[in-house]
Amino acid sequence: MLTRRGPKVDEAVLWDAVGAVEDPEIHRSLGELGMLRSATTGRGGKAQIEVALTTPACPLKDKLRTDLTAAASAVAGVSAVEVSFTALSERERLALSQRLRGKTETGLSADTRVYAVASGKGGVGKSTVAANLAAALARTGKRVGLLDADVWGYSVPQLFGVRRSPVALKGLMLPVEAHDVRLMSVGFFVDDGEPVVWRGPMLHKALEQFLSDVHWGELDVLLLDLPPGTGDITLSLLELVPQAALLAVTTPQAAAQTVASRVGRMARDMRMPVAGVVENMSTLACAGCGEHTALFGSGGGARLAGELSAPLLGQIPLDAELRESGDAGEPVVLRSPAAPSAIALTEVANGLPVVKRSLAGVALPLTVLR
Repeated sequence: MLTRRGPKVDEAVLWDAVGAVEDPEIHRSLGELGMLRSATTGRGGKAQIEVALTTPACPLKDKLRTDLTAAASAVAGVSAVEVSFTALSERERLALSQRLRGKTETGLSADTRVYAVASGKGGVGKSTVAANLAAALARTGKRVGLLDADVWGYSVPQLFGVRRSPVALKGLMLPVEAHDVRLMSVGFFVDDGEPVVWRGPMLHKALEQFLSDVHWGELDVLLLDLPPGTGDITLSLLELVPQAALLAVTTPQAAAQTVASRVGRMARDMRMPVAGVVENMSTLACAGCGEHTALFGSGGGARLAGELSAPLLGQIPLDAELRESGDAGEPVVLRSPAAPSAIALTEVANGLPVVKRSLAGVALPLTVLR
């Protein structure tokens, strides 16, 4: 009795298919990165794929296996897929690190929109706003990074529900990715509850490394979650990322608005453009009756926007879903998109203006023509 055989697998096609799969942390194809070791087929059309990982403990190994299996299965004649992993050698890791390093001091593209999310005081929900804006932008397909520069009050690991250290690649770190947002925080390097006791020079160096020694890749938007106030960290970061635009967060309270205006004046003194103002905790939304109560007064966001000659981008109500999402480690725009807070945050993300820094007062390079 004769058995019918399926079409023979073209191994060149198989190689191209699995080589086009992106590494989920580096966001470049395995073939381009030189991480695809082999792609062959055996009896009965079984594809055997071998990939060298950046580290044997790659946290996204399962996702990579799923993507490879899907890509190989789509090739004509493939009946089954077996994926195995090895690790890059030390020499290969060094070579890859050198290839991935950006050409700019910060490793950011000139086209990356950078927003420095700042507040005059703590407790106004600045980090929650930054995290949800990042998640909302990523949901629209944008490539988004979030740098948690609030060294003493880091909260990005909690807000995104991640507790692992970044992969180190011979002097280059890969951001931790969660909910399609590329993250970097000092919280990934310390145990929960451990205080960060660093002085100014150490803080400046750490922030510099978070920009120059992290492979952010091609980003459309980078959000900087600044510490409250106008201290050394804020000044250092704004010097390191001169293309940043300020996004000021306040509550309706006059006290919060007054101290937030100091951050605005600092930005003006540094010739930094102001993208706009976000008023957080504008009202308390009742889950039962739907009524909104101005728990912290009113008008703070509008007054701050007027003082800074910037738009009021949105007013975010405080609701139970916003608090619950923070505790659960999932931004409210993803966990409860119909919540009043999620709707308002999504509108702010969609309305973020593209701001260009003025060249007035900036030293420009001159070329002498002979």
